[in-house]
Amino acid sequence: MQKITILIHCKDQKNIIASVTTFIAKVEGNITYIDQHVDVEQNVFFMRLECEFTNPKITIESLKEEFNKTLAVDFKMSWDLYNQEQKPKMALFVSKYDHCLFDILGRYSAEELNIEIPVIISNHNDLRSVAERFDIPFHCVPFTKDNKEEGEAKQIELLKRYDIDFIVLARYMQIITPKLISLYENRIINIHHSFLPAFPGAKPYHSAFKRGVKIIGATSHYVTEELDEGPIIEQDIARVSHIHSVEDFIMKGRDLERIVLARAIKLHSEHKTMVYSNKTVVFS
Repeated sequence: MQKITILIHCKDQKNIIASVTTFIAKVEGNITYIDQHVDVEQNVFFMRLECEFTNPKITIESLKEEFNKTLAVDFKMSWDLYNQEQKPKMALFVSKYDHCLFDILGRYSAEELNIEIPVIISNHNDLRSVAERFDIPFHCVPFTKDNKEEGEAKQIELLKRYDIDFIVLARYMQIITPKLISLYENRIINIHHSFLPAFPGAKPYHSAFKRGVKIIGATSHYVTEELDEGPIIEQDIARVSHIHSVEDFIMKGRDLERIVLARAIKLHSEHKTMVYSNKTVVFS
């Protein structure tokens, strides 16, 4: 049995759902999940389906060809088909902070995430021992203002070598280059230690403390060339008050970072996010 996820977006118009479900029936598929959303302001239709196919003659390649010919061209769809049994390969980029890295690797080891992690890339050697503990190849790629081109080339070479599908910045403290962003458009996930768009920069918890805020948060988003301005995937908050110190803010914030980033990875790896106009549609 093949389990396939289908993502669709196009101009909203009549008969999309009927046409798609009829197509699945004609190719002997069974729909196990279906959800849709219409952006009324932009008149855009979004749809996600999970389907099962028991006929061995139906392959993902033949499905793609038939889907494009039967539906996608007529409705002018942007679409993707994914095999649910094929785990996407995720590269982890890290620097010196280890809290998100440990959390992701713990969930990965417990098989909570439907992914493979074939490589960890860092601009420092500090977390090499963590990668070795989990038996994952670790590559240190120094990245400074003097060697950006060399560092970028090495990163891209490693990503190609390990056949990476998407990248997660687990508190990686370097700006991703435009070339790498273009190669992995909407496939680089960052965790920002703030409830965006408030308090950008290196020390948002200190800024929040000085402002006397009552909530702090974390935001996971796709990376774009505009720093911390990419489509938001997941956010969460924690309540704080005057009794909490900066250290309390940091501790609560790091807990949020772990949770929010893990949720974002799960949503992306299960193909539950769609990006449009610098926003995301996130299916449950």
